[in-house]
Amino acid sequence: MQATKDFFVTVLGWEESGFDPSYPRTAVSDGNLKLTLWQVDESLEGEPFNRRKNVGLHHLAIQVSTEEQLDELNRKISKLENCKVEFSPELLSGGPRKHMMFNEPSGLRIELIWLGS
Repeated sequence: MQATKDFFVTVLGWEESGFDPSYPRTAVSDGNLKLTLWQVDESLEGEPFNRRKNVGLHHLAIQVSTEEQLDELNRKISKLENCKVEFSPELLSGGPRKHMMFNEPSGLRIELIWLGS
């Protein structure tokens, strides 16, 4: 949970908007969207999400303002050892939209998308 919170705050520029150690959980927000991050109990031997097999969130799409912002975030994320880039920015459906996909530190699959306008 800490690594994921740090990713949203440090890399994406979001703010931590709440922490409750009794769950434990924390929340992050970009001012419009609020995400609640929960700590998994490692002793319960959970299984990672399989997007082809499990019901659940396939990915979270986050819109960025400019193509330059998308490229800069790709550069930052590509340097992080605890993130896995699935693909760097590329045209979406022939463009001008561009997007990239990656997994943040806890494994959540995220799409960053620039709408090309």
